[in-house]
Amino acid sequence: MAAAGAGVAPSSLLRRGLPSSLAPSNPPSSSAMPHRRAPPPLLSLTATPSRARFAAAAAPDNGSASSYGNQTSLMPPFSSLMLGESSRSKKLYKWQRVLLKVSGEALAGDHTENIDPKVTMAIAREVASVTKLGVEVAIVVGGGNIFCGASWAGCSGLDRSSADYIGMMATVMNAIFLQATMESIGIPTRVQTAFRISEVAEPYIRRRAIRHLEKGRVVIFAAGTGNPFFTTDTAAALRCAEINAEVVLKATNVDGVYDADPKREPNARILETVSYNEVISRDLSVMDMTAVTLCQENNIPVVVFNLQNTGNIAKAIVGEKVGTYIGCTRNQDQSAESALDQERSLVK
Repeated sequence: MAAAGAGVAPSSLLRRGLPSSLAPSNPPSSSAMPHRRAPPPLLSLTATPSRARFAAAAAPDNGSASSYGNQTSLMPPFSSLMLGESSRSKKLYKWQRVLLKVSGEALAGDHTENIDPKVTMAIAREVASVTKLGVEVAIVVGGGNIFCGASWAGCSGLDRSSADYIGMMATVMNAIFLQATMESIGIPTRVQTAFRISEVAEPYIRRRAIRHLEKGRVVIFAAGTGNPFFTTDTAAALRCAEINAEVVLKATNVDGVYDADPKREPNARILETVSYNEVISRDLSVMDMTAVTLCQENNIPVVVFNLQNTGNIAKAIVGEKVGTYIGCTRNQDQSAESALDQERSLVK
């Protein structure tokens, strides 16, 4: 046995399970060892700059200054990374994410048809002009141009809940029409409904809606809140709070909020700024009280403006002065404007 193992390397004996005592005391020299094929060379991690960074980061640091210097030379400075991210996320406009509320009556235009294609095309073009600037836009549409649940409740035995559900489906019709108009001019658009109509639209999922907005898509919310007895104004305030939008832009057929009914009072004047409490106490017909209260509790400003004036949508979205501003006081608004000016100067 000893003679058999005299010419075998110790490592071979160990692999065979033989005790090391049987191995020869003087192992053969390297010249006597059988030649083995060298392992293939490892791929170089420094082929590209990105791989070089990983190689420098993975290399052991022995505390030498040269190793630390090589690592810092390959990796970009942390301050420059942070500066690049902040410069891309800087807000060049008053609002970065907005919710546009379009009433069904405004979509009817001159009321010759339920939906006026000229109105939808005007909305699409103005929304397109601001989405190219990086502003994220979500839209809530009403359905009063097709069916108003509150007006039909009680007719022919139709209860309020059923009438409101019919009105919700009317908002879906408007949303699909508006989506088709926007996509015809190259705006990627998604429709999300409060109840499932999987064949024609996505169900409302908050995180998915936010992701669509982050990718530059326009999201249209239809079917209100999905519950009867709640208006689409309340749905606009709710969706605005859910997706973390900064303002509700209410596009209507009037220039703003008046101190009296302009149809009855010819001397009624438009209000440039009004508070939530004033809207509630004076019963100004802007939005229903549920929507106003929801905006007040979540500190969401509301801008009411005329949809029929060309350029008003784009002006309202980028934060220019248009219509009536509801929410903050004038001093708070001025402080916000000064902060915005400071941000613009930093970016420049």
